[in-house]
Amino acid sequence: MRLRNIFQLGVKELRGLLRDPVMLVLIVYAFTLSIYTSSRAMPETLNRAALAIVDEDQSPLSARITTAFYPPYFLVPNLITQQEMDARMDAGLETFVLNVPPNFQRDLLAGRAPTIQLNVDATRMSQAFTGGGYIQSIVTSEVSEFANRYRGDAAVPVELTLRARFNQELNKGWFGAVTQVINAVAMLSIVLTGAALIREREHGTIEHLLVMPVTPTEIMVSKIWSMGLVVLLATAVSLVLVVRGALGVPVEGSMALFLLGTALQLFATTCLGIFLATVGGSMPQFGLLLMLVLLPLQMLSGASTPRESMPEIIQIIMLAAPNTHFVMLAQSVLFRGAGLGVVWPQLLALLVIGCVFFAFSLRRFKAFLR
Repeated sequence: MRLRNIFQLGVKELRGLLRDPVMLVLIVYAFTLSIYTSSRAMPETLNRAALAIVDEDQSPLSARITTAFYPPYFLVPNLITQQEMDARMDAGLETFVLNVPPNFQRDLLAGRAPTIQLNVDATRMSQAFTGGGYIQSIVTSEVSEFANRYRGDAAVPVELTLRARFNQELNKGWFGAVTQVINAVAMLSIVLTGAALIREREHGTIEHLLVMPVTPTEIMVSKIWSMGLVVLLATAVSLVLVVRGALGVPVEGSMALFLLGTALQLFATTCLGIFLATVGGSMPQFGLLLMLVLLPLQMLSGASTPRESMPEIIQIIMLAAPNTHFVMLAQSVLFRGAGLGVVWPQLLALLVIGCVFFAFSLRRFKAFLR
């Protein structure tokens, strides 16, 4: 291989990318707005849920329950009548409607077991499951404190003290931001390299390259370094401006170490993008293959769901995927501040997987050019 040819061909790829506004918009969106919205809209997070209360008791206890709900978990409750309840839920104005029946406080003080009805709009699944538990806990706490005539916790023989590490605020948005960065690295690296190869075939420029004094290896390496460099720079800018800046997520570990792991991940995934492009041959076929490959890579790598909760056979198979090792590395470095002595097995695994992918992709690429 001649480095001059690789450099010039890579510069050609970068110029072609600059002339493609759709790809440029995709890169900017994936590393800015997509990360921000993923962090702010985590499915497990209960935020500003719409709640209404039907207070048929009009007692101090029902008023106490009403004032127990406040932002950021809930909006200020709307006080409605029983006749309005069904219509407002049908219209989607409320996710939860809490109905306090008449004589609720009197029955409680008399030692009876009064009931409260909670109506949940379960079509809003993310809030329905989480919010139901929140409301039950709040109502139980307020009723218990009112019945016992004091506010405080009962003494227990054993006290469990919890200390949160690495994410002391238990902010799920921090997890969502880093996870989206990991997903964007895999998606963009595969898309950019695959689209660059298919675009050259559709425009007929691949035949021009074949008559030039360049080898298939030089052509492939030029696409890998140029598209990988774009994603690597976008990742670094996103971590500094979006993750750290706009979202305020603390990055505990070394940025240089994380970017080293990102470079090895890009080496593997850009080779995978070229392999998929040679198998598909056209942009629609490449898009279908991308969905079949990218979704398992993201869902089964441990970024969205812990690997320990997956079947053992899936855990073993996914060790062959670069995303699995990159997720381990990214979470260790960015969340827990791990150093090279901790993540070197993941770096080595990414290097080995990248070399294997490069060999398979180069073989397929040479057959593709014939």
